[in-house]
Amino acid sequence: MNDSFEVKDVHMHLQQYSDKCMDLIHVQDAKIQKTKPARGNVYIAGSSCITNIVINNREAKIHLDSGAFFTCAGEYYLEKIYTNGKDKLMPIEVRKFRSSSQNMHPLGIFEAAMIFPHPVGSIRLKVEFFIMNNCASQHFILENYYLNIYGIDIDNHKDSYFTIGENKTQKFAFPLEKREITVIRQVKNVINEKLVSDKLIKAQISPELTPEIKE
Repeated sequence: MNDSFEVKDVHMHLQQYSDKCMDLIHVQDAKIQKTKPARGNVYIAGSSCITNIVINNREAKIHLDSGAFFTCAGEYYLEKIYTNGKDKLMPIEVRKFRSSSQNMHPLGIFEAAMIFPHPVGSIRLKVEFFIMNNCASQHFILENYYLNIYGIDIDNHKDSYFTIGENKTQKFAFPLEKREITVIRQVKNVINEKLVSDKLIKAQISPELTPEIKE
């Protein structure tokens, strides 16, 4: 090693793991890359990593989720894209899946080819999704394993975009979304008829409940 290099210079260019026992030295404030939102409004200034794809010749949405542990979709969303898609599921070993402290119930594995459209040249990925019967997301979820093996990098330096593979000049932009918070208001529950017939047909409601709670 060249004598002109110091240990700190080497560490600067290597990946470092967080260690609670590590001495906190040379703490610097991170530089803000954009205009900082007014105090108390940062929660309405963000955006998601949901983008558009083409799958089964239909437009769909997918969430590039580096924090997810498994790639999945809900059975009802699958039916929107693939008619009778559940008939094509591959069997799955009995496993436990959890998401946000909720038990997920897998029906099987669905293999699909999805296309990320781009005017210069679109890119196709082959992915296996776990299909869950209690996943309410209205999009597919692509977890970190596929982001890693396909080299999907999300860049938030200034404008949010992502690249696929070694070509870092071909950038895929995330669709613009409205920066607003959904107003929470009291509405009458509308229960999916299929859900009632399939899941709640044997449910019993306690006669001790008030009409408001029953509703």
